[in-house]
Amino acid sequence: MATGIIHCGACGFTINVKAVSDDSQSSSRRSKTIKLEITSDCPNYQKIAKELTEVDAYKEILHKLHTGKVYEVFAKYSPHPSCPGVSGILKTVEVAAGMALPQNASISVTK
Repeated sequence: MATGIIHCGACGFTINVKAVSDDSQSSSRRSKTIKLEITSDCPNYQKIAKELTEVDAYKEILHKLHTGKVYEVFAKYSPHPSCPGVSGILKTVEVAAGMALPQNASISVTK
């Protein structure tokens, strides 16, 4: 299991992600189901959470950018393309699947 907490910035919204891997699946099949629980005070991510409950980690992480289910659902409900929530969800999926180490990431913006 991996958890992610994404603080989205000026909007003040937070996205909480819990990603759980089905460890009974063989990684040699090139398929790894990850169950997602997403909660947020953002009304757009509340809609995303209802639809984005499970993904295949390999399809999300190893295929062409913007072709996975996470981006597909994000595009349906979020009007803000630079929202860091989508990358935070993907990083959490990656860790849950054993494809990355759990490390903090951040974006610092100054003017």
